[in-house]
Order: sequence, then structure tokens, then C-alpha cells
Amino acid sequence: MIQQNEVVELGHIIAGKRIYEGDVIPVFNKYTNEHIANVYSATEEIVKEAVANSVETFRSIKLSAKNRYDILMKAASIIDDLKNELAISITREVGKSLKDSYVEIDRAIETLTIAAEEAKRIFGEGIPMPSRTSSEKKIAYTVRVPVGVIAAITPFNLPFTLAIHKIAPAIAAGNVVVLKPAELAPITVMRLVEILEEAGLPKGFINVVNGYGHQAGEFLLHDERINMYTFTGSVGVGKHIKNSVGIRKVTLELGSNAPNIVHKDAQNLKEIAQLCATRGLATINGQACISVQRLYVHKEIFEEFKQYLIEAARGLVVGDPEDPATDIGPLISERQAERVEAWVKEAADDGAEILLGGIREGAFWHPTILANLKPKMKVMCEEVFGPVINLIEYSDVDEVIKEANDTKFGLQVGLFTSDLNLVMRASMELEYGGVIINDVSTYRSDWQPYGGIKDSGLGKEGPIYAIREMTDEKAIIINYQ
Repeated sequence: MIQQNEVVELGHIIAGKRIYEGDVIPVFNKYTNEHIANVYSATEEIVKEAVANSVETFRSIKLSAKNRYDILMKAASIIDDLKNELAISITREVGKSLKDSYVEIDRAIETLTIAAEEAKRIFGEGIPMPSRTSSEKKIAYTVRVPVGVIAAITPFNLPFTLAIHKIAPAIAAGNVVVLKPAELAPITVMRLVEILEEAGLPKGFINVVNGYGHQAGEFLLHDERINMYTFTGSVGVGKHIKNSVGIRKVTLELGSNAPNIVHKDAQNLKEIAQLCATRGLATINGQACISVQRLYVHKEIFEEFKQYLIEAARGLVVGDPEDPATDIGPLISERQAERVEAWVKEAADDGAEILLGGIREGAFWHPTILANLKPKMKVMCEEVFGPVINLIEYSDVDEVIKEANDTKFGLQVGLFTSDLNLVMRASMELEYGGVIINDVSTYRSDWQPYGGIKDSGLGKEGPIYAIREMTDEKAIIINYQ
């Protein structure tokens, strides 16, 4: 664990060796602003060396399904033993609450365990051959084979778990990984690589290049020895990756401005409001792509629900993220808090009402609830990525479904209702990768297929589904006499 006043040096990792080369990128405690680590920005030569070693490792070392299972399960066990250390590390480098970081560690353990189990269940299928002369005495089936070298580019908001969502299924499927962590929060991810080494993963199965996206990330995009890219981050960068890598495989987990609909027959309004506040505003300080952003409430319950929501949001504790009582810490940087402030001010200047919050203190943005909004305001049509909820009244369920769909995004949506017919109809009509019934859009199980449509991305995460993305299907036809 990083001790107070200790600056940790984090090098690139190639074939198990630490390389301390390139321009220094300082990493800070997001609450105290204390300098806690240095990472190094990879040069093109370092990236090429990492990829070359990954190619060689993939060609020369093959792990059995049992080997992969054992390594991933051992890593999960080590993480469980280090839970306190890792949670504190995440909180310091990201700024989110300690309680949130413990949830992240629990999810990481579960994701590793799922991936380990799925390593034993990678299978193809038998192909029925048509009854034609040329297909007589032929048996056909498919197998799934690893794609090879996977470049994994991970974000700052869930640095540990989202890295595992890429690394664990890649290893489970028999691939090798070149990892580029977020430069704002690389510390716990680097610890993850050490844990995997301790668990028995051979050197070279994960190589790490640190640095900025426009440098190290760009070098990765132009190396055609990489077979697949998996990225979580902004829409703009995701589109750039897709446009840069040609016909190579890509999975993209991008942005959203998640709608949640509370219909007039929803049960337990106070509990729903509490969920929207704690999971929508407080989770990762609102820096989750599935945070509650557009909250549509039926007019018959609007005033009652509004008071419950304001009460719940007002009860959130803003402060030192290492204090167990804290719900909301600082955003990842003061620059991001200033951006949120500018968007809220722009909305207020255009007629939006600030029901709660609207206050910035350095990198802190206090939980904010807005009303009287217009569809084209940035806080409505873009991804805020901060603790802001837009509260919108509606009267017609058909219209609210259209409004929910009227966006370039399509990741997840929440719907609260007791009407089974509405559940069935809305589930089909809402244009999202995930429709969450009687829970907020922020809900995510690590077992589920997770991924969006439209500008929210391509492909799916969740170990079962990521393994499919990270393998190729090969047809085998046997002619017998």
C-alpha cells in the first residue's frame, strides 16, 4: 500500500521487467493533492518492444484451460486478502468514497471468478451437414480460438474492475494483453499486474505501457501486430480507435446520458428516490457512464417524488473519501469539476432551475438536481460525468419512451413500474443495450452482457460475452471414408 509522503515509481512492464523510461507523469491523491506516484510516458520504441514480446509470448507459450482457471482463481484469492490495501489505493488515486472502492474490489473478485470458470467452458458447436452428394461422409464442427494480442485501454473511474473486465476474459480465452492504464489512475492497475504474476501468470502474458492516450495509445493503434482493441472511455476517442484500426476486432464501451423513468404506479417512491441519489449521484461521484442523468417522473407523483429526491440528495455526505461516512469525494480533477460547473451554469442561464447544489469547491462538485430543462441543453444531451440529475415531468408514457430514445447514446435505461404490460412493451421499444426494470440504470451485474448501441459502443463485456468477442470461430470439416 502507498504510505503517506511516499512517491511510488511505476515503470512499464515488458516480459516481467520494469522499465523506467519516458517523460514523467505525476499522479496525485485526488483529495489531498499530494504527489503519490510517477508513471512514465511510453515512447514508440517501448510500445513496439511490448507488442513484439506479446507476439512472441503468444506464439511460444500456451496455457491449458486448467492453468488459466488456476491463475485467475489464485489472483481472486490474493485480491481478497489485499482488499483493504487495494480499496484505499483506489480511493486515493480516483477520489471516490472508500465504501465505493470496497464495492469495486468485490466486483473485481467476482469478475475474476466468473472468467476463471468460463475458461473451462469455451466451446464450439456441431454443424449439421445438408443432405447433398458433396456433403456425404463429412462431419463439421466449430471451435473457438484466441485472437492473439489484445490491446486493453482502461479508464480512471473504475481502474481496477474495468481493467479486470478486459484482462480476465482475455487470459481465460488464451490471449495475451498489452495494457495501457489511465494516466490519471494507474497505481492499482499496476498492482493488479503484480498480483497476476504472483498468481502464476507467465511473464509476457501482460505487458504494460503507461502514458497519455494521444501518445502511447496512438502508438498502439498503429501497430498492426495487435489483433484486437478493447477500450472504455469517451465517444470521441472510441470513434478514433474504430477509424484507425481497420478490419481488426474492436470492442468499445463509451458514454451515455442514462434515462430513468418513474411511472405513476411505481411502488415505494421514497426508496426509488434514495436509489437515484445514492446510485445516481454518489456512485463514483457521478462519474459512471450509467449514472442516473435524465430522470423522468410522471406528473401525478412528480411533486412527492421531487421532495423525496431532494431530501435523499441533501443527506449525501461530501468530504474526505477515506472517511467511511463520506458518500461523495472530489471529481478526478478540478478541470472536470469546472466543466460540470460551466454546463450547469449554461443550463441555468437558459432557464433551468437549480433545485439543489450547483456548488463547486475546487475539484468537489456538490450533488445537484436541475428542473425546467430543455432537450438541447448540454446537461441533457451530452454525458455530464458528475453528480447531476435532471428531473423532468411527463404525462404520456409513449412520449417519455420517445424522449428517452431521443439521444445519440444507448447504454442502459431504468424503468420503475408495476405494470407488466408496460414492462414488456418498454423493454422492446427502449433503444438501449440494457433495460433495467425497477432499479436504476446504474445497476450492473458482472455476469450480464454489458454494452450499448449507437454512440455508446460496440460489443459486449461480462466474461462470458467478452470471451466470445476475444475468440475467433473456426469451422472444421472432416471427410471420412
